[in-house]
Amino acid sequence: MFKNLKETLIIAEVGVNHNSKLKNAFKLIDAAKKCGANFVKFQSFKANLLAKKDTPQVNYQKKNLKSSTSHYTMLKKLELSFSEQSKLYKYCIKKKIGFISTPYDIQSAEFLKKLSVKFIKISSADLIDKILHEKISKLNLPVILSTGMSSIKEIEQTLKIYKKNKFKKEIALLHCVSNYPCSDSSQNLRAITKLRKKFNNVVGYSDHSNNKLSSICAVALGAKILEKHLTLNTKLNGPDHKSSLNPTQFSEYVQSIRASELILGNEKKECQKEEISMKNISRKSLYFSKNLHRGSKLCFDDFIALRPGNGINPMKIDKFINKKLKKDVKKFMILKKELI
Repeated sequence: MFKNLKETLIIAEVGVNHNSKLKNAFKLIDAAKKCGANFVKFQSFKANLLAKKDTPQVNYQKKNLKSSTSHYTMLKKLELSFSEQSKLYKYCIKKKIGFISTPYDIQSAEFLKKLSVKFIKISSADLIDKILHEKISKLNLPVILSTGMSSIKEIEQTLKIYKKNKFKKEIALLHCVSNYPCSDSSQNLRAITKLRKKFNNVVGYSDHSNNKLSSICAVALGAKILEKHLTLNTKLNGPDHKSSLNPTQFSEYVQSIRASELILGNEKKECQKEEISMKNISRKSLYFSKNLHRGSKLCFDDFIALRPGNGINPMKIDKFINKKLKKDVKKFMILKKELI
């Protein structure tokens, strides 16, 4: 499905920005649809299958939450039950926007398969979870794999799992920097080119920057899939709100991406329709540089290139060298084939 994309696939990453409230999740789906996103993405996990109870918070979570609660406790508060996720899936169908989610454990992966999602998105943190990849590689669903925090060798090791299990669906790779937000100096977007050339997979960018320019640059480098966090309000309490876009910002983000696609165009180099009138005037045609008599044998210096360009292309001048005139011509008269 990824290789046949006609435009950049834009994923509105809700993640846990619903703050475990279903009404917020519905509002975020509405916002994603209104903004023009193709898919809205959640996270599917059971805290007890994801983290030990004494796991500490990541630095950005400490900063954003300003709480001493454990990483496990934070996750537990942000869980969505399978029943709630089913409701969100059905609501997405109603709103005509794609629903996807990132599973962090085998139970969640199996649930998403039963839910009939179009593909599975795997987080950067789980790139090295061989147990999870062994399961997902047998679900027969396309996969989008984020590559934050990883090396080329680690990506190769993960892809070998899918190859070993004779995985027949597509795997898209997303370049990513796992910090919220990540700095400009860390983004290294040329890695997108590296991933595309190294693996020959569809590539994209999971954008954790605090600007629109990064995704625009990613599209210019060949990204076919973009992921960006969406929140109802960046001032809400939660780990990811401050590094997300509100609906107004996300709408502007989507518009910027679509504009960049239009500007980038295709790889053909040809005269554009709006250039034709300019071409007919600003380009030059072949004219005679002097008065010449009938029977004169033409040489290079008998011609001059002048505007407008609606006559014979000066690049064809060699075709008329050493030819003879059928009639007299005057200086600055346009060259026509019937005169030769």
